Amino acid sequence: MLQVKNLSKTFGQRVALHDVSFAVGQGEVFGYLGPNGSGKTTTMRLLLGLLKPTSGEALIQGVHAGESPDVRRHVGVLLEADGLYPRLSAYDNLDYFGRLYGVTERHTRITQLLDFVGLSDRMNDKAGTFSKGMRRKLGLVRALLHSPDILLLDEPSAGLDPESQKMVRDLILSLSEQAALTVFLSSHDLDEVQRLCGRVAILQRGRLRVCDTLKALQSTSGMNQVELVLSDAARASDAVNALRAVNGVGEVSVDDAMLRLTLKEEGSIARLAATLEESGIAVEEVRKSRRSLEDVYLDIVRQEEEHE
Repeated sequence: MLQVKNLSKTFGQRVALHDVSFAVGQGEVFGYLGPNGSGKTTTMRLLLGLLKPTSGEALIQGVHAGESPDVRRHVGVLLEADGLYPRLSAYDNLDYFGRLYGVTERHTRITQLLDFVGLSDRMNDKAGTFSKGMRRKLGLVRALLHSPDILLLDEPSAGLDPESQKMVRDLILSLSEQAALTVFLSSHDLDEVQRLCGRVAILQRGRLRVCDTLKALQSTSGMNQVELVLSDAARASDAVNALRAVNGVGEVSVDDAMLRLTLKEEGSIARLAATLEESGIAVEEVRKSRRSLEDVYLDIVRQEEEHE
């Protein structure tokens, strides 16, 4: 559904993107991550045909979106700038865009979507009077109004309260699973990305650092992560010293009665509790842990910064 091939974009002497390649399949929720200024929004604008690449290709359904109005009709977009008209009411904004996209039975579609996001009682108020969170909801409705096959989202939950954030997540998952909607999600909310996305790409300084399944990234970046819960937090320092003497144990950190450590060898896990018990340190629980996307992301970004 989306394909980026050796994509590069420069603005004068500044390189915004350099030789980026990835593909997104139908019904996939794909996370696109990176620090501010890494090239995420530039990639989205190139996919939409709003910018022309310096080299390479950015394709939607196999064609350049900037050259195909028909393809653009199948794409819903919510960028950082929501594109709403502040002097028009919420309803009139949606009615205008609905007419552009040729949406049939617009009134029914508009009222249903406004009701879903909790804006039905403000449909006649000007968009310029809305809070940031309300404008974000209205922008999302506009992106979904014409029932697109592909949804490009840039920080969709920015400014939303926790209940609304969950509403957006549930909607995205529902559309992906039931309607095979393809979602390209750029976000700084790593918890949101972890909840939604099967695959993620991490961009830094215009270069693609990784692109893989979330499961693979967590397993390779945080292999053999183990947590031990002690019965007595006062023995944590003794436990750290005992564990560091065990072959195959890497870094050990402490948080009250919780010890987190990395194992260099899979077989080492069987010796952990036994080692502590031999030292008279009671253990309540030993469990494997999987690193969060935040841990993976920060490790990759820091490693690249140190390398550069």
